[in-house]
Amino acid sequence: MVIQSHIGVLAFPFGTHATPLLSLVQQLANSTTGIQFSFFNSSSSNETIFSTYVLETFDNIRPHEVWDGKPDGQAFSGTHLEKVQLFLNVSPMNYEKAIEEAETETGLKICCLLTDAFLWFGCDLAEKRGVPWVAFWTSASCSLSIHLHTDLIQDAVEHKGATTMEQKLSFIPGMSVANFSDVAPEIFRTKNPTSLAITIHKMVEKIPKSTAVVLNSFEEIDPIITEDLKSKLQHFLNVGPLILSSPTPLGSITDQENDCLSWLQHQKGPKSVVYISFGSVAVPPGYELTALAEALETCKFSFLWSLRHHAMKLLPEGFQDRTREFGKMVSWAPQLQVLAHCSVGVFVTHCGWNSILESVCNGVPMICRPFFGDQKLNSRMIEDSWKIDLRVKGGVFTKNETTEALECIMSSEAGEALRENLNKLKDIAKNAVGSGGSSSKNFSTLLEIISGAKGNDS
Repeated sequence: MVIQSHIGVLAFPFGTHATPLLSLVQQLANSTTGIQFSFFNSSSSNETIFSTYVLETFDNIRPHEVWDGKPDGQAFSGTHLEKVQLFLNVSPMNYEKAIEEAETETGLKICCLLTDAFLWFGCDLAEKRGVPWVAFWTSASCSLSIHLHTDLIQDAVEHKGATTMEQKLSFIPGMSVANFSDVAPEIFRTKNPTSLAITIHKMVEKIPKSTAVVLNSFEEIDPIITEDLKSKLQHFLNVGPLILSSPTPLGSITDQENDCLSWLQHQKGPKSVVYISFGSVAVPPGYELTALAEALETCKFSFLWSLRHHAMKLLPEGFQDRTREFGKMVSWAPQLQVLAHCSVGVFVTHCGWNSILESVCNGVPMICRPFFGDQKLNSRMIEDSWKIDLRVKGGVFTKNETTEALECIMSSEAGEALRENLNKLKDIAKNAVGSGGSSSKNFSTLLEIISGAKGNDS
């Protein structure tokens, strides 16, 4: 293949940010010719997301390493936020160095930058080169809307008497069901001046300058928010759900994956299993893990619980032995394959956007216990606007409330109503990525932007 253009892809290597960005790049690489995609990411994140399948299938996607800020030769023992801080301390210099090396290697200058929206300096790098900047927002449109309305929210709190956090955000289009308490603390930068809050503030300043903002979502999930953001941005492009428009073919199944799927295959029947996972970062405190464990023992529904080994030590003594006949504990599970399995009846989740999309696309209702970031807002929207989940009352697991939520979804008419709503939303999502659908049309626009950027020899 003759390479004519060179696209620089800048990933944010934390949480699940990099995975959907790589999925988008795979779909772009499948739909274009003559374009080289250089994927800039930390070495540890690249090792996690670049499977053998991707490396062998896409010769026009090349991973490149950027320095994560950790001193060479030293094992990192700090917190997740400290790790993020180290990375941000050396950005964008780490990306600039890697970009120069990739341009020398390919003989082509970068002609377009596709970056995680958190990497606000993508705007400056693109302006310096005179090329388009496409920002990829990895969460829902509702959380992007909140960030773009930061000034209004702060003004309401500081000057217009929004004295209770339970007041509604009715002054933001499409957000009438949300409360001030659902807003991530990073919005209030002056009270919470963390590195992440500052990063998001800079993103809000820069993102209106982008050529396009791309989301792994579909317009119909929040049409009022969609129209509002279209009025504020040059191109606002929902191109998902990517797992429906560009599913990654399954490679060889690992022993750990096969163990989970084989166990599911031997359960009682359809929609009989509770699947529990809180993502790659969050872990509930010990007293909540105990409450959740006690609820599972009380209900005796079959369950598959993905929980890291160090957190398993916080479970009640003897819990795993007492539930061995109907429960399975694992340190990791192939989530997409698990949610696609007919035996799974409910997903107990932290309410991250990728997990929500996977649940929607497989028709599995959720019980949500959000922790940080956009998760509270997500859980509010999917319960009160989309009506496809139950939120944990009071924001924490208790034995009685969790037992009630599990029994409601697994055994009641209310649970069936949630499933009906989910199936309707699933059909809408399928139509969006189908021929002539809104996401398909938006993807075509994105292709035009990417393909229209022409490279120059170095």
